[in-house]
Amino acid sequence: MRLGPRKAEGQKAARKGDVDGAWQRMGMRQLKRTARQQAECVAVSFGEIREFFTRNRCTSLDRVLFAVTDGAGNTAVISVVWIGLASTGDARDFQTVMNRHGSGDVHPLGSHLLDLAEIQFTGLRYGSERDGKTVTIAEAETATGNVDHETLDALAEVAAYLPRV
Repeated sequence: MRLGPRKAEGQKAARKGDVDGAWQRMGMRQLKRTARQQAECVAVSFGEIREFFTRNRCTSLDRVLFAVTDGAGNTAVISVVWIGLASTGDARDFQTVMNRHGSGDVHPLGSHLLDLAEIQFTGLRYGSERDGKTVTIAEAETATGNVDHETLDALAEVAAYLPRV
């Protein structure tokens, strides 16, 4: 199956909360996952995103890191961050700033938490989604082997639809 239909099916599974199903539709399976919850957004952000949080209070911050594999030695790491804001207007404004490449970021959890080498997230394979006062940000990078740009981008776009874990 081509990547486009797999991504659409993965997003559908993600919307339903079926994390394993979302990865399976992308031809991957989950190896590991780690999560952290906190309410302090300024301390874990940088650039214009940090400036945004100094002016607009975030109400929640949940971060998770997934390692997924295709079973052939290729592993991707996917960072997902859910940010709760005080209003839907703040969420819309935040997503506008966040979706502009180079505007800053919320630091993803470190891949060392999954017993993997440190991964540098570039924001080049990225997905975001807004639901009311919550914005979801997802980024994907290769951890081992060779996962192509299109697949990484699709993984991030699928992960942006995952409900908080």
